[in-house]
Amino acid sequence: MTDDSPDGRTSGRADVDETPDRGAVDGSDATPDSDASDGDAAPEEGADAATAGEGTHGEELVSRVAEYDEELADDVAALRGRVQRLETELAATEEERDELTDRLKRTQADFQNYKKRAKKRQDQIRETATEDFVERVVTVRDNLVRALDQDEDADIRPGVESTLEEFDRILSTENVTTIDPEPGKEVDPARHEVMMRVDSEQPEGTVADVYQPGYEMAEKVIRAAQITVSTGEDEE
Repeated sequence: MTDDSPDGRTSGRADVDETPDRGAVDGSDATPDSDASDGDAAPEEGADAATAGEGTHGEELVSRVAEYDEELADDVAALRGRVQRLETELAATEEERDELTDRLKRTQADFQNYKKRAKKRQDQIRETATEDFVERVVTVRDNLVRALDQDEDADIRPGVESTLEEFDRILSTENVTTIDPEPGKEVDPARHEVMMRVDSEQPEGTVADVYQPGYEMAEKVIRAAQITVSTGEDEE
């Protein structure tokens, strides 16, 4: 009994000693490893989910969602389809908007060009009407000048002179100027009509005399001045 008791006590102490050892081993080796493994996995899944939400293609997102919830994956796929349709419609609408904007710009440009052409046409009509008026008026003026040259009657001369001054004033307001070159001036074919060549003391080929003055309006010749040209030989 004496041998058994010490053995039993020894065995009991060994049992007591072994239990804490196993607990220590199990607690330090198994439990911490499991916790560490679970803790490491959670951040990785969160990172993957964030990556999928930000940059992963939509189809991958649907596939991953389907692994957890197929019904939710169907909803996501439906939303993706709707987004794609809306993006297509938006692109078509933007293209149509750009086309309409271009058409509007072209229409505005065409309208501005039309306004310019219409104004130019109106100006041309106005100038033509004024030219016709001037052509009629200058003939009357020429007749008045001839009357003053030929009639020495003092009773009508002041009236004719007054009328002539009024005609000149009207012509001036219409921007009409007289083409009346001085003798000896160079001949201008665009503004002078040569009637004949005459002997004159003026240099050869220059204006000898003005038979009938011409008129121009806004740098456009209404009627060329009728002139004679000197031969360069004096009549004497």
